[in-house]
Amino acid sequence: MGEQLPLLDPSKESDAERRARAARRIEELRELIRLHDYYYYVEAQPRISDEEYDALFAELKRLEAEFPELVTPDSPTQRVGGAPLEGFAHVEHRVPMLSLDNTYSREEVIEFDRRVRELLGGQPYRYVAELKYDGVSVSLHYRDGAFVLGASRGDGFVGDDITQNVRTIRGLPLRVRPVEYKGVPLRSFEVRGEVYVLIEDFLRLNREREEAGERPFANPRNFAAGTLKLLDPREVARRPLRLVCYYLLSDEVELEWQSENLRLLRQLGFPTDQHWQLCHTLEEVFAYIDRWERERDRLPFQIDGIVLKVDSLRQQQLLGTVARAPRWAIAYKYQAKRATTVLRDIVLQVGRTGIVVPVAELEPVFLAGSTISRATLHNADYIAALDLRIGDTVIVEKGGEVIPKITGVVLERRPPGAQPYEFPAVCPCPNQQPLYRPPGEVHYYCDHPECPWQIRRRIEHFASRRAMDIEGMGERVVDQLVSLGFLRNIADIYDLFRYREQLVRLERWGERSVDNLLQAIERSKQRPYPRVLFALGIRYVGEETAKLLAQAFPSIEQLARASVEELTAVYGIGERTADSVVRYFRDPRNREILERLRRAGLQFELSKPTARTARGAFAGKTFVLTGELASMTREQARQEIEARGGRVSSSVSRRTDVLIVGARPGSKLQEAQKLGIPTWDEEEFLRHLRESPVEQ
Repeated sequence: MGEQLPLLDPSKESDAERRARAARRIEELRELIRLHDYYYYVEAQPRISDEEYDALFAELKRLEAEFPELVTPDSPTQRVGGAPLEGFAHVEHRVPMLSLDNTYSREEVIEFDRRVRELLGGQPYRYVAELKYDGVSVSLHYRDGAFVLGASRGDGFVGDDITQNVRTIRGLPLRVRPVEYKGVPLRSFEVRGEVYVLIEDFLRLNREREEAGERPFANPRNFAAGTLKLLDPREVARRPLRLVCYYLLSDEVELEWQSENLRLLRQLGFPTDQHWQLCHTLEEVFAYIDRWERERDRLPFQIDGIVLKVDSLRQQQLLGTVARAPRWAIAYKYQAKRATTVLRDIVLQVGRTGIVVPVAELEPVFLAGSTISRATLHNADYIAALDLRIGDTVIVEKGGEVIPKITGVVLERRPPGAQPYEFPAVCPCPNQQPLYRPPGEVHYYCDHPECPWQIRRRIEHFASRRAMDIEGMGERVVDQLVSLGFLRNIADIYDLFRYREQLVRLERWGERSVDNLLQAIERSKQRPYPRVLFALGIRYVGEETAKLLAQAFPSIEQLARASVEELTAVYGIGERTADSVVRYFRDPRNREILERLRRAGLQFELSKPTARTARGAFAGKTFVLTGELASMTREQARQEIEARGGRVSSSVSRRTDVLIVGARPGSKLQEAQKLGIPTWDEEEFLRHLRESPVEQ
């Protein structure tokens, strides 16, 4: 695996020798990670376990943190995303990103082929048939083998610079593999592809959004498009975007065939469609279309058709374009799949944050590769808009939507006496908690902290890595402890010490397992106050919101006393979140749980900064960053500021104390000048960092 720096005695080598050895190991780790990314994303044949990959990545991060001057833009660690962007710059496409003409019939494919044959004047030709991934088009630029620019399609002629967002996609090579074409190295070129998401990931994310009280994404394409438009690359990095590439353009060499380009892209390290096929006749084209119409439901990603391209690039130039579409390519789109079935019942599901989601129970029907017996109905308004009634014959669709969706009612088959559906007034849980619908929202909620529908997910969230990080308290363990009555709410976790002997006797447990869990629970008591706030699972309070609340209200007593007006006065806290926080602390059952957590020893206030730090230039102040810093990334700058008691905001307001200005600043500088907010250049920022060291 290479040199291991910690095995050597640092006292026996100079700083220069240690730095040189670190540089060698860093480059070795980068090459190993790139190689295993290629095996995973391009070959789809991983050679090492996730744990081994994570160990390589962790070692690289540690070395780069120790030697920050060795960090380069193409390092695998630089995918994680920097600070929020101020907006997207525009990028003009040197070669327009054309849209394809769509067809839904064989007759139109035959007509397309006739036009190609006539325009080529009898020249022999062939097609490349590729799957049409249902995603978002992007343009990727490489210079000297390194990724330098990512752009959206836009209007086909001008797109947005989304480099920082695209950089976070794990399948994107930040540096390509060495490849020659006709003796010339391919180093500077443009690649085009599609950003998409796996169906499994999309369904999981939608479940999480619904449980958090957020509106689900309509389909995978909308999810991918919305993600690439986010101004915070850190949020993009958390989302499981994928990439498939299909186009290569180079000024260094004269490329000849689309089929050859697909092979070159794969050799360079880009993920490509593995199902493309050369077709010499229309019969082969239609066989390809028919095959994937039958088999598309077996794919782990969504396609909405196939793309047919003339293989020869020279012939593509001869055929040219008309309007904004090429004459040498066409998209054959598959029809949305529908079925009719009977609505047996409407039942309610309750998520972790108490959101109540109505679900249709259907007479089972086979559709798009699977048997459908349930479909989400989203909310009460959706049911009312369709005028759904128990016993109705309904239309179920699975086209652009991955999730089965009821799109209509066959009214002529409505049974006599069918009554309009009335949304229940109480939660289906044994507590019979009255449901609550916040003003202006479409969802109903159950607020009972011991609602059995919610408790498993509440505890799993509380114990999760980004919250209290209680190792060993995963889904299986939580389910077992809840089922046996050991856990009824999150505070019960800290009473498990009393039941050690009973736990040891449980199936699949033993002394070592129980003691490891209890030790992890004990360690969780040291998690800082912002993480405790996030772990509580207050509706609309995510990680970043929890940090904002903790900074504004340094103890949970202060937060519990805060009014809606005081909460919304905090930058970044909206009325919906403020209402949710106030409602949470008003509930006597939540206050009882919080008191038990306090007695258990959880951190319910911010740690006091040291006297030296408190006197520094950062303590208690709000900073905003604009432009590029030469000495560190924005994320590193944020960490330095927060370590000294300061807070970093994404936009300038009257609450901003200092604007830190790097190279090529954006509009924030003008806003700060209008408001009279002090500014620091990078040199002044670094001076204040040196004068306000972090106490250990």
